[in-house]
Amino acid sequence: MAMITGRTRGGVEWTPQFAVAIDGRKCIGCGRCYKVCPREVLDLVERGEELMADIDEDDLDDDQMMVMSLKNAADCIGCGSCGRVCPKGCYSYASAEA
Repeated sequence: MAMITGRTRGGVEWTPQFAVAIDGRKCIGCGRCYKVCPREVLDLVERGEELMADIDEDDLDDDQMMVMSLKNAADCIGCGSCGRVCPKGCYSYASAEA
């Protein structure tokens, strides 16, 4: 199958890269990605037990108990805004087939 492609306003072909994963071990729950996402793709959730295993809970404050997750990945439009504002480089992307 062919990859999903588009065109920029200038006519250049562009292949969107869709958010497929967030590394919860790196995420600090700052919410920057949530604020720039033009769709309701992301959600801030409690850090799960598996992510707490490598972290000393005494060193965490309440804000760090939350991480971003992909709430509705199917609504991602592939703009990449989330990854550009992420200070920890938590996002993984992939192109999609038509």
